[in-house]
Amino acid sequence: MWFLQVIFWLSAGLLVYIYAGYPVLLAILAHFLPRRVTAVSIYEPQVTLLISAFNEAAVIGAKLENCLALEYPKDLLEVIVVSDSSNDGTDEVVLKYEPFGVRLVRQTERKGKTAGLNLAVPQSKGQVLVFSDANALYLANAIRQLVQHFADPKVGYVVGNARYVENASDSESAESEGLYWKLETWLKTKESVFYSVVGGDGAIYAIRRELYSPLLPTDINDFLNPLQIINRGFWGVFEPGAICYEEAADSFAKEFRRKVRIISRSLHAIGRVDGILSPFRQPRHWFLLVSHKLLRWFAPLLMMGTLLSSLLLWSASFFRAAALLQAAFYLMAFCGWILQGQKKASRIFNLTFYFCLVNAASLIGCVKCFRGDLSGTWTPPRQNVSNNA
Repeated sequence: MWFLQVIFWLSAGLLVYIYAGYPVLLAILAHFLPRRVTAVSIYEPQVTLLISAFNEAAVIGAKLENCLALEYPKDLLEVIVVSDSSNDGTDEVVLKYEPFGVRLVRQTERKGKTAGLNLAVPQSKGQVLVFSDANALYLANAIRQLVQHFADPKVGYVVGNARYVENASDSESAESEGLYWKLETWLKTKESVFYSVVGGDGAIYAIRRELYSPLLPTDINDFLNPLQIINRGFWGVFEPGAICYEEAADSFAKEFRRKVRIISRSLHAIGRVDGILSPFRQPRHWFLLVSHKLLRWFAPLLMMGTLLSSLLLWSASFFRAAALLQAAFYLMAFCGWILQGQKKASRIFNLTFYFCLVNAASLIGCVKCFRGDLSGTWTPPRQNVSNNA
């Protein structure tokens, strides 16, 4: 039964590394081996702010008012709304802002966000492209905070600090996602200091214009494009001072579907960048990509390996105790699933359920990617979740 013990210790050890060892190791590396940073000077390039929108009539007006209030020279800031064949009046709202310099680029057929960017980027004028979503509201200095880093010629992209709004619904999914996002923000900060932040953020993400490459409609632009930029010898910076606010998904079901789509397309993106998984080309980025993304996406397999091996080694007291602890954890997650929408549900139930939900999304995303299905759609159990305020 030695091979079962090997499976247990390997699976359990990698899980500990993913969720505890990597953050600790990253903090140490960032402290002792930081990337050399070029001093940042005042830098004001021509900027194009590209806002992706599909049926965003309810929020696009507030977004454009937010854009017009940004503290950046008006003659250096171009605002383009990329409408993915919206049919709810979004385009009509945008056209009202044409006198203020806002431009509408309409995709006549619905082809998705990435196809819309392929259409709009060649029509833009900026030296720096900033990508945003219609529901992401920027602090006034966000653009200036982003573009200052491009004074360093080795910086290819800059990722801003997306935060979640504390809304009145206070849904369990929003709370759980908020806690998860705090960890992600901390990791991005340390990755940026050590070498390069892994991936972008569709809500607030900037690149040098010449580093944009046309992508497939199924590509996830804010993950594939950073990989391409890294492969060309540049790096990415996380700027915590470039802040935007958006609302988290108001249900676990929506968050589940979103993560399945992101993971399946992100895995596909890695396969499309030659040499990105070679530890010899960009060793620091390879370490970050594997530790932060790849291992985490395959964590469900490690969870299953840990549980099954401990059950098969039940006769040994140590492994019996390990199996019982895992069973208790999954029981709490099950309680979180059952208690969805109930305000009195314990936070620990919601957090364990969210953890398992994210890993289930990872597993399904991996399966869909290897099957070549990049639609990102999946119907989880209990899709209609009640979220009583």
